[in-house]
Amino acid sequence: MNLNQIQNVYFIGIGGIGMSALARYFKNIGKQVSGYDKTPSMLTSELIESGIDIHFEDNIGLIPKDYYTENTLVIITPAVPKTHSEWNYFTERDYVVKKRAEVLGIITKDTFCFAVAGTHGKTTTSSILGHILYESGADVTAFVGGIVENYNSNLIGEGKTVTVVEADEFDRSFLHLHPNIACITSMDADHLDIYGTSDAIEASFVEFASKVEDKNKLFITKELPLEGVQCAINEEAVYKAFNVRIDNGSYVFDVQTPSEVITDLRFGLPGKHNLMNGLMAIAMAKTFGTPTDSIAKAIASFNGIRRRFSYQIKSENLVYIDDYAHHPTEINAVHQAVRELYPGRKVLAIFQPHLFSRTRDFADGFAESLSAFDEVFLMDIYPARELPMEGITSEWLLGKMTNSNKKIVAKEDLLAEIKASDAPIIVTIGAGDLGEMVPSIKKMLNETI
Repeated sequence: MNLNQIQNVYFIGIGGIGMSALARYFKNIGKQVSGYDKTPSMLTSELIESGIDIHFEDNIGLIPKDYYTENTLVIITPAVPKTHSEWNYFTERDYVVKKRAEVLGIITKDTFCFAVAGTHGKTTTSSILGHILYESGADVTAFVGGIVENYNSNLIGEGKTVTVVEADEFDRSFLHLHPNIACITSMDADHLDIYGTSDAIEASFVEFASKVEDKNKLFITKELPLEGVQCAINEEAVYKAFNVRIDNGSYVFDVQTPSEVITDLRFGLPGKHNLMNGLMAIAMAKTFGTPTDSIAKAIASFNGIRRRFSYQIKSENLVYIDDYAHHPTEINAVHQAVRELYPGRKVLAIFQPHLFSRTRDFADGFAESLSAFDEVFLMDIYPARELPMEGITSEWLLGKMTNSNKKIVAKEDLLAEIKASDAPIIVTIGAGDLGEMVPSIKKMLNETI
């Protein structure tokens, strides 16, 4: 498929974090872009402000009349049901209809492609790497699964020859990519609604790893059963972060590479998991040939990602952090970072489970992770693409938690319940629509300071 012959790009599910990055990309290169999404959001508002036409009703009458079969590419998200009338309209008329991952595969095939894979850490690692490459002057476009604070966008750069992409394991999407340099941050069980077993997930990652023929350009953590260049913190590895300390809320650390020791790198993202993400990005950039001083400056200036340990309020008496964590491992990482930064202070965690199947599959892990906080508000499960499952409820999950200071809180009661808590450290956690409430939570808390 030749993208140069395409004049129009139509998205079904344009408001998704990955889809919206593609929408920005196609608009940047001069295509006419429009699309549908189920509900308005901050992301769709930003796209509309940029000049992209979006509607929120599944109605074939709202498809632009000049989007003809021969000049239009249609991009769909896997979350869209096959009964969707606009999708059926396009397929019945033989439009070119592709999944987001297939389109990324087409874009990356003719570029030097960095692919960041892993069940956790993809967005942060790819954002740091994209920032390093962009700041060093590389001709890069990075497609990111989050809004990078430095750019207020999920697209970094407008380069034509180098790409950075998140290699998403959902629906085996990452097997469409053509990586030259890649990393795998983790291979934990997830998306069991798609894969069925953790062995099937691992096999898919092994297949992805095989796409990188030169194993000197595949970066892995030490615990992964793969051949590649190992990265570690305070352990022997080809790329090793060590002498780690905290100075004024930031990590300062040294990195051993195959050719040198880089000293006194400063990095503002909290948590050992983020330190590992940063190390992976450094290793890939170094292998690409990025100068050491450019890496050091970019690591120090990286401001993080919206909804990834994102500070909303940071005062002496009150701290409010928002995070996208939706897996027990990710919640543990948030907890570790909070305890490291604020030892001995009471922490309230507000968690919105994401997907009935994920809640079912990892209930014991969620219960254990959440119980580590001092106080927990548990919201109803956010269904996303799923229908309810009998017996899988937030009440059921709450019963598994060992923390006695816990309660179910409805969305409409959340602000009042937060206001009544005496916790000086508040964390909202989850991948559902809790993120849409962050501005109102922040506003309410600011009024109480």
